[in-house]
Amino acid sequence: MLPASLARVRACRGWRRIVPGGWALLGPEPCPRWRQSIGTQAGGLRAEKGGGESKEVSVKRAQREETLLSAARQVKEAGRDFTYFIVVLVGIGVTGGLFYVIFKELFSSSSPSKIYGDALEKCRSHPEVIAVFGESIKGYGEATRRGRRQLVSHVEYMKDGLKHMRLRFYIEGSDTSKRGTVHVEVRENPEGGRLEVCYIFVDVDTYPRRTIVVEDNR
Repeated sequence: MLPASLARVRACRGWRRIVPGGWALLGPEPCPRWRQSIGTQAGGLRAEKGGGESKEVSVKRAQREETLLSAARQVKEAGRDFTYFIVVLVGIGVTGGLFYVIFKELFSSSSPSKIYGDALEKCRSHPEVIAVFGESIKGYGEATRRGRRQLVSHVEYMKDGLKHMRLRFYIEGSDTSKRGTVHVEVRENPEGGRLEVCYIFVDVDTYPRRTIVVEDNR
């Protein structure tokens, strides 16, 4: 019989192995240490593979979270830009409406302010009005709660299918003891649509009372 050490060496070399009853041809077989080494390496590979998969999952999760955050940020910025756009549109609409009202009030031939201005100029240039009230005739409207005389009283109505408007305002000149009330009526021209003067007359509110006819086209 071979010594036990030689038997172990041969067994580790994978050629023969001593078993009870004699020799037996078993073929190549790794020794226990090789098995342990191979098992350790396999475990390390599995651990390394598992760690790599975990890192890959973490990276993908981080990328997905970053993508979601980026999308949410873009949606928030888009909503904020849309809000600013709506505010700008509203501001432009309000500004345009104000300009339209101002233009219509100041420059339109059918606006009360334009009719008032034209009638006041005719009163200022009328000789009889100047003789009663003096030079530097100024006009003003109804008094407000704050005491300002800026409102020109006017009424619009329809007559014979045409638009009419009546205005009333007040005048005074260099002779502060005299005051007058101006009555104006205009009607729509059926051909051109412009408002034309029907009459302008002034009631002298101080003694001696009388009425001055500035223009009468009735």
